[in-house]
Amino acid sequence: MARRKVGNPLAFAVLGSLSERPMHPYEISTTLRARGKDQSIKVNYGSLYSVVSSLEKHGFVEAQETVREGNRPERTVYRITDAGQAEFEDWLTELVGTPSREFHPLEAGLAYLPGLSPDRAVELLEQRLTAVDAEIATAVQAHEQMDAAEFPRIFWVESEFRLALLRAESAYVHQLAEEIRTDTLGGAKYWRMAWKLYLEDGITPGEQLKDPVKYFGEEFAWMQAVPPEAR
Repeated sequence: MARRKVGNPLAFAVLGSLSERPMHPYEISTTLRARGKDQSIKVNYGSLYSVVSSLEKHGFVEAQETVREGNRPERTVYRITDAGQAEFEDWLTELVGTPSREFHPLEAGLAYLPGLSPDRAVELLEQRLTAVDAEIATAVQAHEQMDAAEFPRIFWVESEFRLALLRAESAYVHQLAEEIRTDTLGGAKYWRMAWKLYLEDGITPGEQLKDPVKYFGEEFAWMQAVPPEAR
């Protein structure tokens, strides 16, 4: 991904909003909320004014006028500049056309899954599934409502993508939890034995890995070929 002069995802949303028409920051925030864009883009509304200021500093937006509505404070209306429009189009092109490596929190947790006992891992995975499946049901209902109202899909394809990701996560975690529960996951036997040795005999994972054959049998002789620093 390119290094942006203003790399905050909120800056992308601001440029996208201003590419439609000039707005003041408060209008930008209400528009993003009303359209549900804050469900697809990580938005911190508390930093909105500083983001607009940064965009102005780098020549991507500029003040068009100052307006006052009734007794409300004056508000500055901003418009996107040619440089800002080019930045938005380049950013959008990159987001849509260039894959990037995303570090999913669940992926990080799975990298250290043996730090939990198998039974605790299943418990937590099922806890996660409850939340994920509830979110899936909510999204499906929302999509059905928008479809029934003949609301054009082009305005909610990002929600479809989110739903696809949730369904993929649900299917994978359902399968993983079942394989751990039934000990059909490769390495599950070792995992359970390791926790039993630790809880019942106080033998730490580090000690176990120093001599895997001693603790787990000849079928774990392959571990001896793994470099010590990787164990």
